This record gives sequence, C-alpha cells and structure tokens, in this order.
Amino acid sequence: MRPSGPPTDEIPLWNAPDDVDRHTARAVIDLAMRAGVAMLATGAAAADVTATVLLLTRAYGLASVHVDVTYTSVTVSYHRGADADPITVMRIVRYRVQDYTRLERLRALIVALSQEPLDVAEARVRFDAVITAPHPYRRWVVTIAGATLAAGAAGLLGGGWFIILLSFLTAALVTRVNEWLGKVGISSFFAQAVGAAIPTAVATLVVAGQAAGVSFFGEVSASLVVAAGIVLLLAGLSIVGAGEDALEGYYVTAGARAFEVVVLSLGIAVGISVVLAAGHRLGYPIAISSRTLLDENLLVQFVCATVISVAFAVMSYSTGRAVLMAGAAGALGWGILAFGERAEIGAVTASALAALVIGLAARLLARRVRASALAVTTAAIVPLLPGRKAYEGISLLVTQPDGLGFSAGLPILAEAFGLGLGLAAGVSLGTYFAGLVLARRLGVRLGQAAGARLPSDPSASAAVLVPLLSDTGELPRIDPETPPPP
Repeated sequence: MRPSGPPTDEIPLWNAPDDVDRHTARAVIDLAMRAGVAMLATGAAAADVTATVLLLTRAYGLASVHVDVTYTSVTVSYHRGADADPITVMRIVRYRVQDYTRLERLRALIVALSQEPLDVAEARVRFDAVITAPHPYRRWVVTIAGATLAAGAAGLLGGGWFIILLSFLTAALVTRVNEWLGKVGISSFFAQAVGAAIPTAVATLVVAGQAAGVSFFGEVSASLVVAAGIVLLLAGLSIVGAGEDALEGYYVTAGARAFEVVVLSLGIAVGISVVLAAGHRLGYPIAISSRTLLDENLLVQFVCATVISVAFAVMSYSTGRAVLMAGAAGALGWGILAFGERAEIGAVTASALAALVIGLAARLLARRVRASALAVTTAAIVPLLPGRKAYEGISLLVTQPDGLGFSAGLPILAEAFGLGLGLAAGVSLGTYFAGLVLARRLGVRLGQAAGARLPSDPSASAAVLVPLLSDTGELPRIDPETPPPP
C-alpha cells in the first residue's frame, strides 16, 4: 500500500551551488532587480514581474532565486548554498504610471537577453537606454487624447455637441492640472478630488447660466460633463491589474491595487460632493440625465466606444498597433454590452461578458500582430466604466435630504462597484483562458522539439509555460539540448 516514489508535490529542493562567482551573481541580481522594478512601475502585473526576474536570472546561470513582489516593493533573494551567505536585495517602487511602450521595450530586451545573454555591464547599458528613451507621443498629444476620451464618453452617454465640446475643454484642463499637482508632490487622493471638482464646477456654471437665461446651442445636460470627467479619472485606475494579481495568487499585491482603487474613487467622490453641496446651497443643483445611450444609434455608439479606447491607448503610450487593436476591441466590447442589455441579462453580467471576450481576443491576437495585450484590454474596457452610475449615486447622497440620499444613492454606488468588479473579473478570466490555449499550443511544439512530453492536463501545461509567456504571447528560445526552466 506504500507508494514506490517520492511525493510529487512541487516543493523546491536545493541540490548544489551554482558555478557563479559572488561578483557576477551580485551584478545579475542588480540587473534583474532593475528590470523588475521598472516593469512594476510601468504597469506590469506581479506574475509578469516575477516571471521576468526568474527568466533573466536563469539565463545567467542563477537557478536558486526567489522573488517576492508587492505593490510597492520587489525583493530578490539568491540562495548560494548551505556554506555561503545569500544575496538579498529589496527595492521600493515609488513611481507608477501606465507606460506600455516602455513596458514592451523592456520585455523585448529581456527576451533577447534570455536567448543570448550579454555581458552584464553591456546589458545594463541597454537597459538604461530603454528606460531613458523618449515617449512615442509628445505631452500635448496625450492631453488632447485625454480630452478626446472625455468627449467620447459624453457622446456615448447622450450629450449634445455643446456638452461634447465642453467635456473636451474641461478634460484638457483636468489633465493639465493633475499633471501639475503630480509634479509638486500632491498625493493622488487630493489630485483625484481636484480633478473631479473641476468638471462638477463647470457643470454648476452651466446650470447657473441656464438659470440666468443664457441660451446654449443644442440639448444641454450638465450632468453628462461630470460623468465624462469621472470616466476620465476612472480610466487610470488599476482595476484590471488587481483582478489579474488576484487570479494569479498574488493576494497582497491584488489587495493593495484594489485598496488604491477604492481610495482614489473616494477622492473622486469627495471632489464631486464638495462642489455639488456648494451648488445645491447656492440654488444651482445639477439634474441627473436619464439618458444612457446616444439616441439609440448603434453606429454612433460604436464610433464613440472606438474613440474612447483609442484615446486611452494613446494616453498610456501604447504603440501604433496596440492603439488600432484597442479601437477594434473597444467597439467589440461595446457591441457585446449592447447586445447583453437588449437581451436583458443584467448590466453586471453583460459587462463581465464583454470584458471576458476582450481579454480573450486581445491575448490571442496580440502574438500575431506583436502588440501588448495588457494595453489593448485596459484601453478597450474604458467605454464600459460606470461613470454615470458613480455620479448618480454620489449626487443622490449629497443632494437628497436626511437619510433618503443614502437609501437611494448607496444601491446605485454598489451597482457601479459591481460593474467595476465584473469588468476586472471578465478581463482577467479571458486573459487566463487565452493563456491556457497559447501555452498548450506552444508547449506541444516545445515538447516535441525537446523530446519531452507535456502533461495532458492543459492547466498543468499552463503552470509550466504561462510564466514564460510575454504579454505579446512570445516565448524565449529554448535549446533542445538543455532542460527547460523549473
């Protein structure tokens, strides 16, 4: 009744020290640490950072390396054996931004180093060149992209030409103000509050102008200016990253990302609430528009969703191919959402389904067109963000007397939160399923080339190969004469 072999649980065992001297090991660990910190700072998920560090250290002969990633730090430890001191380095990540062009350049460099390792000093020079390379777009282009995103959101929510133009100008101001606040060291919470207060103040001025008899051309709904501004501010939050980290088992990092989303969303609520309360006391309350789609015109909806996705892709410094893919994925996701709403399957379910298809399609197609799947999925779900729901709930909390606002506003805010969770879960699941498919396809070819046999279970194949997959679905070249990485 006793088994004939050892347990098959994947508990790592240290066998013998690597033939790497201490000086080289310290240089490799430093290079890997720089790469991990740079990837985490530019928007990569914790699993990608871990796989990158391990791939890079393995390429230089360091096998017994352990990596720990949180949202604010990266720790790399190299076990040199029972008779030698380990090398452990930790770096703090203080600066985070969505910069997908720089992220893709880093991945390309790391894959190249894993195929043909260079001298560590030369590799560091190339790494510094990637980090210091200029962005693909000038700052004024990014500002216009942010303004275009808000204008597209206003059009998608049913705003007329005046509201679309006003949302464009307001969002440009918000983008510039938030950039300045970041440079002077203002925390993200207060920056979000100021950014949310600006479109609310503009909407209040529109209401005051209407009360004074000022006539505006076209149909005017001031609440849509606020909703469009909320979409702009919500677009930069790491909702997708939190879902991916949770599914990959990085719960500390996922919890930190999720809590950051909550805190920054609270900053948006505070900024809107202060201005709404002031306007309400002055006698200029902003009426909430009941329209959610633009004249039931599906063509206009698809155009607006495409514009929003393309604009955010440019804002996050995505490459040209990723920008085009993001526009197509945004239109696809909106079409699925519109179909789901007409089929009456529920807003949360329809949003999650649309996000799942986006994540699946983006990951499967990214390898063919050599674009960043993370950039595509993050940009494509922006049209689905619940900006109007969030504003409606906040408005009811502020303007309704006594406790009526809480009973009416909290359920709407809960629905908006559920939509956000549905989007994160849908994208993460779609990306995970696509990873299983890609791992199985590529794993079979690698197994045949190496004379090895992969597990018959697709999930087992994914456990081996998914950590090696880059965001574009590329695998580093593996010599059939050498065993695969553990």
